[in-house]
Parts: sequence; structure tokens; C-alpha cells
Amino acid sequence: MQFDGKIKIAIQKSGRLADESISLLRRMGLRFEAYRDRLFTTCRDMPVDVIFLRDDDIPEYVADGVADAGIVGSNVLNERMADVDRLLPLDFGFCSLCLAVPERGECRSVGELNGKRIATSHPETLGRYLRERKIEAQIVTLSGCVEIAPVLRVADAICDLVSTGSALRTHGLTVLETVSQCQAEFFSRRDPPSETRRFLERLLLRARAVQEARKYRYVMFNSPAGAVEAVKRILPGRKSPTIIPLADPGFVAIHAMVLEETFWDVIERLRECEATDILVTPVEKFMP
Repeated sequence: MQFDGKIKIAIQKSGRLADESISLLRRMGLRFEAYRDRLFTTCRDMPVDVIFLRDDDIPEYVADGVADAGIVGSNVLNERMADVDRLLPLDFGFCSLCLAVPERGECRSVGELNGKRIATSHPETLGRYLRERKIEAQIVTLSGCVEIAPVLRVADAICDLVSTGSALRTHGLTVLETVSQCQAEFFSRRDPPSETRRFLERLLLRARAVQEARKYRYVMFNSPAGAVEAVKRILPGRKSPTIIPLADPGFVAIHAMVLEETFWDVIERLRECEATDILVTPVEKFMP
């Protein structure tokens, strides 16, 4: 398909990735309306159309060039094996594709699945996993409600997505082994027209900036001038913290980006260095 002046992005219509996919696109600067029953919308400020689809259909739409890019779980991309370019893991929609068995059952290792029936909505992924481990088991393909298969004696085990594990516990199941770790991914069609490729590169830059920003908090505080060297050892920032003289020569204002995962440890250490008036804000976008 030739470039028609617009980029088409396919995202999940409903489900665990829908809201965060919409949020990501909006943080990337795309302004559009999203309604429950709407399958198509046009961005107001950029030449982008957003298509809302079933997640299982998204890889095929992109591979066939109907859409130029998409956001979907890596589990779907792995299952469909679509011929697409996987551009960026998006750090949301985390879950695991796991093998699970009844808690009171006899199976306690993957090797004991030989000759058993395994229910799943990911037959291709499970089939590759079993072949790699030389396990011969019957795959029972279901489109949903996989957890109930052992109770109904449809299968002896299941292979399904697990987020919190509550569904497994409800049905008396326990994880035997993790087949793969999954998250949302941004991907595109292969070999798009040059104009499309350039526009996709712009979108990818924005997605990375949003993703990178999630890792940090922007911290501003006042510090005794004599404590600056100690403070710099605590938070070097990306290169070096910003230090601003104040009207009182005994104090300076310091600004720095702090990794979210170390945030509280850093704040506690700053307080020990007599940092005061600490202000913390989220980082909306960040381009290293």
C-alpha cells in the first residue's frame, strides 16, 4: 500500500491494554476522541488515524499494511508470528504466560506433562515450548475461560496469561512454570514507504521519550551551600545536578532527576544532608 498522507495505528478496542494504549498515544501528542463503540477515529493535530480492533487481529492488520503500526501484547505477537518489525517494548501490560496445574493434582514438574492434555488459547506458543523440551502432550485449544478446563476434565493442565494469579487461585490451580514474560509492544509493518517510515520514526521518538520519563521524578530542594558535594554524591542527575544560588549566600537550590526505583532512598539521604523544602514533580517527557 502506498502512503496516502496518513498513518494508521491499530490498538486494542477493549481489554487490559486498551486504556494504557490510549493514554500513551495522547502523551505522545496525539489528540483524538475514543468512545466505547467507536472503531475508528482521526487525530485533530497530526495526520494519524487510530483503529480500534480485537487484539488478536492487530498483528495481521499491520502485517498486511492495512495499518502502519500497532500496540499489542508480546504474547499475541509471539502467537501470531506475524511478519512485522517489533520496535519498542512499552513497559506496561505486564503478565506471564504460565503452565498451571491443579493444586491437589499429581503433576509437580513440566516433565510429568508427557501424555497429558493442556488447555490454552496460545497453541502455537505452547507447541513451540513443548517441542523445545521434547514433551509430548495434547494441546486443547480454547478461546477463553481456560482456567476452568481442569475442573470440567477437558484438560489436565492449562497454559494461560497470569497477572495477579487470583484467577488461578479461584480455580484451585498453581503455576508450574513460566513459558514467557509478556508486555505491550509498539510495532510496525515491514518495508513501509519512505514517508511512512519517517513519520513512524517521529512517533517512535515520542514513545521513547514518554517511556523514559516514567523512570524518573524531578526533584527540587534547598540545601546548605556547604553540603553541595555530599548532595552531588547522592544524586548526580543525568550528568550533574543543576545548582542555583539563592539570595541567602548560605544556601543553594538544587534540581535533579531521580530514578523512581531509588526515589525514597535518595530523599531520605538528602534529608540527612539537611535538604529542605523538597518539591517533587513527575516528568512528562524525557529525551536523553
